[in-house]
Amino acid sequence: MALSHKSKRRWSLIILLVGLPVYIVVASSVVTWLGRPPILVELGVYIVLGILWALPFRNVFRGVGQPDPDDRE
Repeated sequence: MALSHKSKRRWSLIILLVGLPVYIVVASSVVTWLGRPPILVELGVYIVLGILWALPFRNVFRGVGQPDPDDRE
């Protein structure tokens, strides 16, 4: 089921304003709970986690910044 451009914009806003802060808190809590690794390892973990969160949502974010293709005006 394909999302309309308007629903993609709404979902991307919800994901960025609600989902991303929750993901950041959970990721940093898990890394802290596991123990503080060396700084370069910790940086690598955060880089990998920063990329992984967006992969499931790439179809939602694709084309959101473009004008609505269904708008003929």
